[in-house]
Amino acid sequence: MMKRYIKKKPYIPYIAPAMAIMTVLTVFPTVFLYLISITDYQLGWDLGRVRLVWFDNYIRLFSGRDPDFWNAVYISLKFMVITTGIEMVLGFMIGKLLCDSEFKLKPVIFAILIIPIVMTPSIAGNIWKLMLNSEYGIVNYFLNLVGISNVTWLDANLSFTSVVLADVWQWTPFVSLISYAGLCSLPADQYEAARIDGGNAFQLFRYITLPSLRPLIFLTLIFRTIDSLKIYDMPFVLTQGGPGNSTEFLSLHIYRLANAQNGLIGRAAANAIILMVISTMVSKLLIHYQRKGD
Repeated sequence: MMKRYIKKKPYIPYIAPAMAIMTVLTVFPTVFLYLISITDYQLGWDLGRVRLVWFDNYIRLFSGRDPDFWNAVYISLKFMVITTGIEMVLGFMIGKLLCDSEFKLKPVIFAILIIPIVMTPSIAGNIWKLMLNSEYGIVNYFLNLVGISNVTWLDANLSFTSVVLADVWQWTPFVSLISYAGLCSLPADQYEAARIDGGNAFQLFRYITLPSLRPLIFLTLIFRTIDSLKIYDMPFVLTQGGPGNSTEFLSLHIYRLANAQNGLIGRAAANAIILMVISTMVSKLLIHYQRKGD
């Protein structure tokens, strides 16, 4: 039976090792996460103390018994919309500018754009934490030069904005480079024919550039949407979810439940499942609109 199956699908032996590794690293932890989310398991407990609570952990979230959950969901979705929107628009504009321009220092610009992308978010967070320091940060130094007094960037009012700035700085170059590659790969004859027919710059962008880059734009949008939803490193380094819970994203809420509140692993696992469901729903929605447009 096995030999006949392999004969019909000869590629199976070649992908079997990768499938086995992916099963061990993905499927088993996901199944364990689902199972642990319906228990009251706490860090350090032996299995004899664990009880099945079924959907009580989920009911706690949606019934309001965990008010911090809805605040974390709101902050996460708000962050996703703001950062993804800014990065997509700004990154596309930079990519368009680079594609339309030719100058000697262009390779240097590409090197500068790559630096934030290859930097780990924790390192980037530490850099921004120093730059935004209210006493000796370089951002306040330049503001002082133009007559603006020191700004407390990491207080309750501006901490969310500071995380947004740091994330936009790190990931706008990613969108820029992808946009640049897509724009420069478009055939020039379409634009020449449209110009001959009297098309202006806006019409060229509306009817040629956007439709041609639609798959690439949606792919980049999906990447950035999912990454911004599950962000953890940057806000943890910058604010640790504070002050208060002003930057307690859902990922940080999960961390606080699992580590900072007596190791409530079962409740944290239920939150993690919700985060995974939200990420899946958002990505499915974007893929649906992409296929609908195609």
